[in-house]
Amino acid sequence: MFWHLDLKELWHYRDLVGLLTRRDIVTVYQQTVLGPLWVLLQPLLTTFVFTLVFGRAAGLAPPGLPPMLFYMSGIVPWYFFSTVITKTSRTFITGAQIMSKVYFPRLAMPLSSTLSTLFTFAVQFVAFLVMLAIYAVMDPGFHWQALPALALVPMLVLLMLLLGLGLGILITAITTKYRDLSFLVAFGVQLLMYASPVLFPMARLQQMPLLLALFRLNPMTAPIEATRAAFFGGPLPWGGLLYTTVFALVVGLVGIGVFNKVERSVADIV
Repeated sequence: MFWHLDLKELWHYRDLVGLLTRRDIVTVYQQTVLGPLWVLLQPLLTTFVFTLVFGRAAGLAPPGLPPMLFYMSGIVPWYFFSTVITKTSRTFITGAQIMSKVYFPRLAMPLSSTLSTLFTFAVQFVAFLVMLAIYAVMDPGFHWQALPALALVPMLVLLMLLLGLGLGILITAITTKYRDLSFLVAFGVQLLMYASPVLFPMARLQQMPLLLALFRLNPMTAPIEATRAAFFGGPLPWGGLLYTTVFALVVGLVGIGVFNKVERSVADIV
């Protein structure tokens, strides 16, 4: 069936999903000089550069909030989303040899890629919490307190996960046949970051309604705004979160349908 999603079968192959997830985590860092430290260095270095260029030089960071915290709170969710898309969008290409030899539910591969990325996100998120604690203790001008909206953070993570997974499986199904499109994925995702509130708060666009509307079309705008609101206060973008939820559900359903159609002949195509 075009929309078929057999969760029972996926659960039956949960051990395989676990093995693939562990493989993804281990193989990425086992032959690197710094090993797992790359997980932390990437967002930290990017945060430092953004703080200098966009926060200090351009003055785009909001007042009353340390620029390092502002940029780290946007970079960590964005890296999670973009990495999920990038990894799952290559599912049929990287897993073609296994798929052509052994049967298992093909969704196990993008699911394992997403879970391995979730592990990376957890490490980076802890680093953000450590940075937040350091500023709360060491910076006398920064006063932080836990807000009730923090309870929404797990739901925001789940929403970003579903959004990235849905887009990823849709892209991998399309790029399997049209291979040249895969080269545009990483570039497109990177470009999309500049149409999100990672670099500056949405309040700076209030006087530019057309540009504000374009930013709102980015489904990651609301989750990033909501993450910052949960930690640092401010109104939650309920309308934007509803839009992102509907977007993720629609893309997920379409992605599963196209994925199911393509996976039957993936060994011949790839």
